[in-house]
Amino acid sequence: MHITTITLIISILSLVMSFFMVGFLPSLVSFIMGLVLFFKEEEKSIETVRIIAIGTAGLALPIVMYLNTFGFGLPVKGDMYASSFQQILSTNYSNFGIHVFDPKTTVSQETELAATEPDNLPEQEDDQTYFVQNDIKVDKEEEEQKDNDTNVVENNGIFESLDSIDPKEKNKGGIVSIAPSDDDMPSYGGLPVGTILVAQYFREDDHNCNPVLVLQNKTGDLCRFECRFIARDKEGEELAVSDKTVEVVRDGSVFVFEGRFDKRDLGGKIPDAYEFLITKRTPYETDMAKYISVHTAVEGSSALLTAENKSDKKVKVDAYVLFFDGKELVDCMWMIPQNIDEVCLDPGSAATIQGDAYYRFDRVETFYTAYEAVGENG
Repeated sequence: MHITTITLIISILSLVMSFFMVGFLPSLVSFIMGLVLFFKEEEKSIETVRIIAIGTAGLALPIVMYLNTFGFGLPVKGDMYASSFQQILSTNYSNFGIHVFDPKTTVSQETELAATEPDNLPEQEDDQTYFVQNDIKVDKEEEEQKDNDTNVVENNGIFESLDSIDPKEKNKGGIVSIAPSDDDMPSYGGLPVGTILVAQYFREDDHNCNPVLVLQNKTGDLCRFECRFIARDKEGEELAVSDKTVEVVRDGSVFVFEGRFDKRDLGGKIPDAYEFLITKRTPYETDMAKYISVHTAVEGSSALLTAENKSDKKVKVDAYVLFFDGKELVDCMWMIPQNIDEVCLDPGSAATIQGDAYYRFDRVETFYTAYEAVGENG
């Protein structure tokens, strides 16, 4: 076999290896061999140029993947992966919806962590804060034999389900009077240092159940946050996964993550516990929150959210409206106020969006982020 053909095969194999961060040195070898063949040839051929081009791509790919993960700095220790190699692959391929590695916490470790009292948690790495909420859930069937009350209170917690709602209470004024909720659902997870967990809730309806986290960015930086929610059964086995992103959050701002588990994936039930894993990075988008004003008005069983864009650029607004009945979260709506034929707000414009609540509520809370809508159209 001719040396040029052999070198071409090596360069192609090296490029494939570079997609997994192990092809840099083989690509360097093929690149150098391509240069040697190129300058030794009296008549330059396309084969040697092809070898040089493939070798260049094989050299550049691992460098680009590294920069996309860590920038121009050294690898950051203490992330949720066992090694920097895993973190690089997970960061780059997750952008395409491909999950190469799960976070380094195993199922056995997770169930052990869930059963650990908060005061006795093992010492964690410096750049990650771990949170555990493990109030004991109430067995509904056992309690129904003792008491027919709709709300069962134990350990200062409330557990309700759709089946526990009195049919007479379900439809008053066109909305469900009592909402199913389990705000004491056992949970555990990791937060980047400087990220504050303000509140957490867990709600359900006929089709979905939703963990909701209210957080505050106290990192001192503008950040993009990503969260993976994992529903687990009593053995700690994974039932369902929900990935969410908040594009850009200013320092000091409060924001919301809402997970969504389809009950078909949960066997029609709610999970025994859920896990949340949050990471942060430098945002890709330009923050525009200071140019946006947001107001929410309640009219009957609806919330009317109005956003005004005071800037000279198109702006995308992501808003969450949380509906409460007393202290209990009964609904959470993701709203995107937008102009006609757009998914954003034009410069100097305003838009209103209506959210109709299915459950009784007595107040709402609104949280929003905003960023420049580059190339956004309807």
